[in-house]
Amino acid sequence: MILRTLVVGPLQTNCYLLGCERTRLAAVIDPGGDAEVIISTVEREDLNVLFIINTHGHFDHTAANKPLKEATGAELLIHKADAPFLARQSQSAASWGIYIDDSPPPDRYIEEGDLIVFGDVTLEVLHTPGHSPGGVSLFTDKVVFVGDALFAGSIGRTDFPGGDYDTLIQSVRSKIFTLGDDVTVYPGHGPATTVGNEKRFNPFFTGRGMPWL
Repeated sequence: MILRTLVVGPLQTNCYLLGCERTRLAAVIDPGGDAEVIISTVEREDLNVLFIINTHGHFDHTAANKPLKEATGAELLIHKADAPFLARQSQSAASWGIYIDDSPPPDRYIEEGDLIVFGDVTLEVLHTPGHSPGGVSLFTDKVVFVGDALFAGSIGRTDFPGGDYDTLIQSVRSKIFTLGDDVTVYPGHGPATTVGNEKRFNPFFTGRGMPWL
C-alpha cells in the first residue's frame, strides 16, 4: 500500500493519500486545503483517485473537496450525519477568518461496516461519533485513520455542535482500542501513534484527563 501524509490548510490537517501499488488506484482522506499540493502529489505518484473520503464534516478536513473532485472526478464519501456540514463549510470557515467555497454534495454516504475498495486496498468504515455526529474511522491492514476522534495523547474537541464527550470516549474504547495494540493510528492532526500507546498513556483513558470545557 502506498501511503503519503500531507499536512494541509491553515489548521495543519493531516491529509492522507492511499494507493494500491499494483493498480495505482487511490483514495484521498480528509483534503483539508492546499488542493494544488494534493493534486501534484497524486500526479507525481501516478495515481488514479477513485474516492475522496471525509472522516467528518468540519471544514478543516473538507476544504479541498471541490477542487480535488473537479481535478479527479472521484466519488465524495461521508457519513450521512455529517453531510449537512458540507453545504455550510464556507460559513464555518469564515468564522475563523478563512475563506473557502462550499463543498459539493456527497456522491455516497458511508456507514458502519461499509467496505471501500480500490485495487488491493480495502478500508473498513467504523462509525466513531463524539467529535461530530457522523465521524468515522477507516481501518485496513494494521492501520486506522481516525480523523479527530483520537490524537497522540489527547482526543478531539467535543464542544462543537453535535459533539458529545461521553460518546467520543465510548467510540474510541469500543471501535479503536479493540483493533489491537500494534495498530498504527493516523489522526487528523499531529503525529501518528499506536493503539497500545494510547491505551496505556493517553490521560483521557487512564483517569487523568478532563473533558473539554
